[in-house]
Amino acid sequence: MEILSSILISSVWSGHPVRFDLLTHGDQQFIAFYDADRKMTVGQRRLSEEAFQLYRLEGRWLEARGRLSTDLEWDSHNSITMTLDREGHIHLCGNMHVDPLIYFRTKEPLDVSTFERVDYMVGENEERCTYPVFMRGPGGELVFRFRDGKSGNGVDYYNQYDEAGKTWRRLVDTPILDGMDAMNAYARMPELGPDGQYHMIWMWRDTGDCATNHDISYATSLDLVSWSAGDGSALPLPITVEAKPSIVDPVPPGGGLINMCQSLGFDSRNRPIVSYHKHDEEGNTQAYASRLESGEWVAYKLSDWDYRWEFGGGGSIGAEIRVGGANVKEPGHLSMSWWHLHKAEGIWKLDEETLQVVGSYPEPESTLPEELARPEMDYPEARVRLAHGREIKLDGSSVSSDRRYLLRWETLPPNRDRPRDEIPPPSQLRLFVLGQ
Repeated sequence: MEILSSILISSVWSGHPVRFDLLTHGDQQFIAFYDADRKMTVGQRRLSEEAFQLYRLEGRWLEARGRLSTDLEWDSHNSITMTLDREGHIHLCGNMHVDPLIYFRTKEPLDVSTFERVDYMVGENEERCTYPVFMRGPGGELVFRFRDGKSGNGVDYYNQYDEAGKTWRRLVDTPILDGMDAMNAYARMPELGPDGQYHMIWMWRDTGDCATNHDISYATSLDLVSWSAGDGSALPLPITVEAKPSIVDPVPPGGGLINMCQSLGFDSRNRPIVSYHKHDEEGNTQAYASRLESGEWVAYKLSDWDYRWEFGGGGSIGAEIRVGGANVKEPGHLSMSWWHLHKAEGIWKLDEETLQVVGSYPEPESTLPEELARPEMDYPEARVRLAHGREIKLDGSSVSSDRRYLLRWETLPPNRDRPRDEIPPPSQLRLFVLGQ
């Protein structure tokens, strides 16, 4: 793809990475980011316009934090996410890592200038929120998922929005995932599989130390309310680590699982495949794929690396290994992407019957112009950050388009969520319009 046009939006914070968001609906585009002063900022434009109208959101004072709820600290967990409900109102949530709920909703449809602060959704279990996710239920209803608690001690709640009353309620009265005051779950957002069901994977963690991840797990549901394990047995809510049928691979704490690397895919028979990494018998870190076969999970070792990723501690850390989800590539074969900081990267060709690596597929040529990947900041550690825009309808479904919208800015890498002694100057946030 080539660059058709670009728009300079604003100077933005570059001390550490935090995800921004960009939505397009019809001829309207909406953006959310932290500006150079670390203030939560939103913007809007028509696609025919060459500039965004920008507005800072007014937060509330968080006494325990000693800051406004819309002021970013040094935490890379504090991303911003947006969505639209079926009446066109924009919902925004973010800047939370074990914080009181930080949530805004527009008073008028498709108008970011009317964002209003909403201090609670249901009014309970909203003082220690992290990982906000907006998604759609089976009937197109807006659903919000978040963690209540902290690393090592938390639960996952799901709320459902009522457009008519502009109110939220619990999707179910109990948490979906519950660490029982002894751990917390790190779950991927439930996603619709080729069988029309929601599939969710997660792992448990005992403390704030990321080395204590264990027991990668799976559940499926038709409605996000009633859940089942891979063998078809019902999983009463809340789901805990004691629900043994939900466990895909009983990797122990210290076994090499990390929550930034767990992916879901499917084979040609719609059987779910969970990919992840863990330490092997020799202590090296390897990629694995577990597939649901006749109601049981069967694990397959994919790599043979002579390297151990020795991670631990708290705070945001950079990945050294990533493994993507399995996809049907051609009859009898699956593809799976992989990346290793010390062993290069590629796309494995997997025999679908044995899930063994039998070759590789050529990596697709990048569709992004090379100039977008080159840092402009005069800092050795500067990294380019990209956020791909989403084009959505009011029912949450995506829109196919021959154009792509991309946000680009630059920051230093994560720093375990700790302040840096030297703060780089702001970088420039730009929107790029890409097309053939």
